[in-house]
Amino acid sequence: MDETLFSIIDTLSTTHSLSTEQYEYLVTHRSDEGAKLLQVRAAAIRDAIYGKDVFVRGLIEFSNICKNDCYYCGIRKSNPNLSHYRLTEAQIMYCCKSGYDLGFRTFVLQSGEDGHFTDDVLSDLVRRIKIEYPDCAITLSVGERPYESYARLKEAGADRYLLRHETATKAHYEKLHPPEMSFDHRMQCLRDLRKLGYAVGAGFMVGSPYQTPGDLARDFKFLEEFRPDMVGIGPFIPHRDTPFKDMEAGTLEDTLYYLSILRCMLPDVLLPATTALGTIHPLGREMGIQYGANVIMPNLSPVTVRKMYELYDGKICMDDEGAACSRCLDLRLEKIGHRIVVDRGDRKIQTEEVLL
Repeated sequence: MDETLFSIIDTLSTTHSLSTEQYEYLVTHRSDEGAKLLQVRAAAIRDAIYGKDVFVRGLIEFSNICKNDCYYCGIRKSNPNLSHYRLTEAQIMYCCKSGYDLGFRTFVLQSGEDGHFTDDVLSDLVRRIKIEYPDCAITLSVGERPYESYARLKEAGADRYLLRHETATKAHYEKLHPPEMSFDHRMQCLRDLRKLGYAVGAGFMVGSPYQTPGDLARDFKFLEEFRPDMVGIGPFIPHRDTPFKDMEAGTLEDTLYYLSILRCMLPDVLLPATTALGTIHPLGREMGIQYGANVIMPNLSPVTVRKMYELYDGKICMDDEGAACSRCLDLRLEKIGHRIVVDRGDRKIQTEEVLL
């Protein structure tokens, strides 16, 4: 093995910190032997904190209407072939009931940046879910909003917020988004969420267009320093109705490798094995768990609208009812020695280093 690579992996898995240059070395010098060592270290660190438990989040994609025009996204406002939908409050509550009956204790409410969902509308919805399911956590993933909006939603009962930073390099961000979107504003939103006391999730796409090893190194360093409660990464998969339709997709190998880096860097982080990972390989989510992930997010959205929330081509689980999807995941995880638990799945913050 490359002795420098071995030394960097050893440093990361014991001190949970590297320089930006060391992260770039990890990215550019991946080997099968190095990836296997990282996998073993990541799994051991995860197991020391969470054991073999895998937390489930019930994903409810409640609107595919979005004011933004991100170049990679299938629900971008300029997509002429997109059929729009917006779930009613009654439909959303039904999704929550279905998930609760299946044992889910976290609901992830995700949408495009849909102006219909004002602070009043969204706060009332969050409050109602909290009243009916007080033992559940509510995670919001509804994009960039003003500080005051985040504050109202937190006051209404929202516990967590997912907002991928997408890239920690401003020049790269500007290649993925139209001019009216701001890298600085995205980063300010993450700081606002942290200040308000949310459990905050960030993340990036693996292999996004124009991404360089230096960009990835800065992503890892940003995440190390920001220390989010959750990190969502998955392979970039092009969508046929976007400017990036002919771009190369991110790879399974890179995504698994980076999951292990993240687990070694942030021992107690909540780390999903994403649907995108399952899309590029039939066993992608199981492999994600084996490389350090500990969260799965089955879809509770009505089957009738799932095909309309297609961020990328080929998205899996479009036709599976929640109960069938949950049973399927139970069996899949059991085969690799893990188990889904009925739990809010809060981060188990470590006050001391996890040493191997």
